[in-house]
Amino acid sequence: MTSQQRVGFVGLGTMGSRMAANLQKGGYQLIVNDLRKDTADSLIAGGALWAETPQAVAEQANVFFTSLPEPADVENAALGPKGLLAGVKPGSAFFDLSTNSPITVNKLAAAFTEKGAHMLDAPVSGGPRGAETRKMAIWVGGDERVYNAHKSVLDAMGDQARYIGPIGTATIAKLVHNMSGYAMVCAYAETFSLGVKAGMDPLDLWQAVRQGAGGRRLTFDGLLDQFLPGKYDPPSFALRLAHKDVALANGLGRELGMPMRMCNLVFAEMTEALNRGWANRDSRSVMLLQQERAGINIAVEPERLRSATTPAKER
Repeated sequence: MTSQQRVGFVGLGTMGSRMAANLQKGGYQLIVNDLRKDTADSLIAGGALWAETPQAVAEQANVFFTSLPEPADVENAALGPKGLLAGVKPGSAFFDLSTNSPITVNKLAAAFTEKGAHMLDAPVSGGPRGAETRKMAIWVGGDERVYNAHKSVLDAMGDQARYIGPIGTATIAKLVHNMSGYAMVCAYAETFSLGVKAGMDPLDLWQAVRQGAGGRRLTFDGLLDQFLPGKYDPPSFALRLAHKDVALANGLGRELGMPMRMCNLVFAEMTEALNRGWANRDSRSVMLLQQERAGINIAVEPERLRSATTPAKER
């Protein structure tokens, strides 16, 4: 990379302005655009060039990024009048950093392919603080060769840029990540409210729960032992025992007159799993119910699991 390499950036909001600033700190010559020129003042003061339209961004840079609120905003910036596509050159690479929809991503990728250019979905995770400090994941879907060619640019914005797979896969991963997080937020609100309603101090409750098995483990590591390998026998903790625990928690909620919508649903799911004859299988066998509804079967090969979870230095 040299300081002469030009990188385009469209969308200088809360996330975009911080990511663009890191590109500038990395020595790249920025070509920037936003609906409001004043959002680019600090970047322009640092040497960035202002482009009046997304088209002008694509005309001046061979690699460019969008960071915008909605799929419709990305589509308009890319395909609308004076959009990126109107100025794109063959071989150019367009990375969309927004949280987008798979339908929009595939539409954009097809349009850029027709022009001999590349579109990759590259949603990020880390929030404004991560965008500012570069402690941020960037998941990329699309042509892996294009990803590798521009990895240094991605690394200037985030410390964990990773190729996920074909076009659209990074967007799917981001949606699963965010939906999982918000589902857990709602579940935590319900279960912790139960504890406080029952008389516990919220901080004392948090400290107690943090010491438990679930509290000590990284959130998504809970999928490693049963769900991903598809192995629920022998049980680590039997479904019949987990069903009892969930029944007791729901019973406490009824005693306190407290709505427990999600916890009641968990109890119903576990009861259905019991009725399947799974009482002595692992408690996570309840997750098989949703796999049946989706018409899928999850069973990752042991070697792939080991490879994914073993630090590189130990392989």
